[in-house]
Amino acid sequence: MDDQEDNSVRTWSNDSYRHPRTSSTRRYLVSVLVGVVIIYLLFFVRLPFFIFMPGTAEEIRPMVSIPAGSNTEKGTLMLTTVRVADANVMSYLIAALHPYEEIQPQSTIFQNGESEQEYSQRQEFVMLTSQASAIQAAYTKAKIPYHINHEGVMVLQTLPGLSGEKALKTGDVLLKAADKDIKEAQDLLDAIKGKQAGESIDITFKRNQIEQTETLMLGLLPKQEGSTQEQRAGIGVVPADMQAVKADNEQQQVTIKAGEIGGPSAGLMFSLEIYNQLVPEDITKGHRIAGTGTIETVDGVVGPIGGIEHKIIAADKEGAEYFFAPKDVTLSNGSKIENYSDAVKRAKQIKSKMKIVEIGTMDDALRFLEGLPAK
Repeated sequence: MDDQEDNSVRTWSNDSYRHPRTSSTRRYLVSVLVGVVIIYLLFFVRLPFFIFMPGTAEEIRPMVSIPAGSNTEKGTLMLTTVRVADANVMSYLIAALHPYEEIQPQSTIFQNGESEQEYSQRQEFVMLTSQASAIQAAYTKAKIPYHINHEGVMVLQTLPGLSGEKALKTGDVLLKAADKDIKEAQDLLDAIKGKQAGESIDITFKRNQIEQTETLMLGLLPKQEGSTQEQRAGIGVVPADMQAVKADNEQQQVTIKAGEIGGPSAGLMFSLEIYNQLVPEDITKGHRIAGTGTIETVDGVVGPIGGIEHKIIAADKEGAEYFFAPKDVTLSNGSKIENYSDAVKRAKQIKSKMKIVEIGTMDDALRFLEGLPAK
């Protein structure tokens, strides 16, 4: 009898010990799982937005080389960038509260039907085009003879449902169409002209320095909105002319290596750096000068850009004394782009000591620099 009672007590005691431990372990595992889900939702689920914030202000001289270029630069010419980050829930909330970060829907950045890879390729191409314009403007101002070489056509985008989407990739360089050399986008159009949907054409292209040939069937291209023309046959690519600016004298040939910086907005600062290496005097006179703006023509007309508020902060952090900002402009549709005004406003907000200089042309920048005292 006593033995039975003892066994009963021990059994009850063991059950009461295991039950709380099992319940506690379950609660712990559930808490961990909930925590993992919350972390995943906050940090790893991408939202359809980009976050724009101050990037960098980078010295241009190491990016530009000219065999016979001068080496007199005492100051610094800097391009400025905007950092663009994918948005997750946490970064979106932080950006919404941050006074100097900006949230934009991805739809305002990508073109119709454009993928992220195609956007990156477009930015790279635009940067190369911007550099070519900057070189031309600098050569023109420095009176350096030059010529343009046509170096093929790059695929910027492929259209869904057509043969080009399957055979070609963004960044491919088109070389031939039906055994005819492609030097410009018009050459591709001429090779296809007169052909009907359902016919085939051989396209030779280069990818990663390897030449390939594919036979592509022509299809009907999408009809452009508002167009009254009949649909044309095509392979379904958005082509872009590749051009190289060549100095007649090889010793004055400009080479630019800007790494992964994309977009057209560094055109003005590149043109000033190139010009500074082509002439004997130092236009910087020892000062730290940052800026932004596209180069629109060979005469050095400066065009507006986006994100100047972020670039002001980047330049201020790098100790720039002067910042070249494109002048305010009114577009043909009546809308305004107020680069200079926005730059002045942001500089006041962050209490920057930089002088903001309104620039409409490369000549405006050079005249301002000419009036600076040497340090």
